[in-house]
Amino acid sequence: MSNVTDAAFRRLITRYGKPDVFYTEFVSADGLCSRGRDKLLIDLKFSKKEHPIVAQIFGANPETIHGASALIKKLGFDGVDINMGCPDRSVEKQGAGAALIKNPKLAKEIIRAAKDGAKGLPISIKTRIGYNKDELDTWLPELLAAQPAAIVVHARTRKEMSKVAAHWGAVKKAVEIARGSRALIIGNGDVMNLEDGRRLAKETGADGIMIGRGVLGNPWLFSRKFNHAKISPADKLKTLVEHTMFFEKLLGKVKNFSIMKKHYKVYVAGFDGAKELRVRLMAAKNSAEVKTVIKATLKKLSV
Repeated sequence: MSNVTDAAFRRLITRYGKPDVFYTEFVSADGLCSRGRDKLLIDLKFSKKEHPIVAQIFGANPETIHGASALIKKLGFDGVDINMGCPDRSVEKQGAGAALIKNPKLAKEIIRAAKDGAKGLPISIKTRIGYNKDELDTWLPELLAAQPAAIVVHARTRKEMSKVAAHWGAVKKAVEIARGSRALIIGNGDVMNLEDGRRLAKETGADGIMIGRGVLGNPWLFSRKFNHAKISPADKLKTLVEHTMFFEKLLGKVKNFSIMKKHYKVYVAGFDGAKELRVRLMAAKNSAEVKTVIKATLKKLSV
């Protein structure tokens, strides 16, 4: 998730309870092979505590996919993931993301280029069940022919975006299609907690579950130490400040502070005065202002 699962967010999650595997936000393979590469490396910043961690890239040029995968290997990542499901128009105009569902020949060339560039690192694919309709019967075998280590199936078509409920029956179908191959099938879509994830893995036979939006505003999601029922609005607000401080420390010199504000919308919800607090936080220009606003709110909550 671009500008969401960045170094600051992952650092916060690592502190509260890390998942089995981290994935970075996606980064342009073309950009990583250009003169502007140094500006993009911040998106691949990670700490030792985040291992195992997979770098996600996107692109439609096998040559730059090869180069980016080699760079990811050099940087010390544990795997390379190629996004073949993003519906963003600017990504699709390049022939990348979900556009690759319509070009299986190129998709296979890209997987092979990544495998050659990464020299032994596992290559996974993040994709959807089809472009305008469910095409798993034809699309998935094309990907499997290139022998990726894993395929993450977002259980919606590109046309559906995230506007409908995920079709978990399609994940079960993907597992059946992949049976006999060495590829792992990982399900994705609408999973909001570990209990749902475990249930869906059992029901579909998936080898794993990827959680995206479910962890927003909830860095405790993967923790086995916290009693989730007892996480209070005050806990969330204190964590919001902590997240902001990580952002300032790790990314503040290169990223616009407004990026943090998409997180504030999910941290600040479900209690009296939340709407007014969100308005004040949206107007904040830096971490110092955020801390002042939250400090005043915490005083009110403790009364």
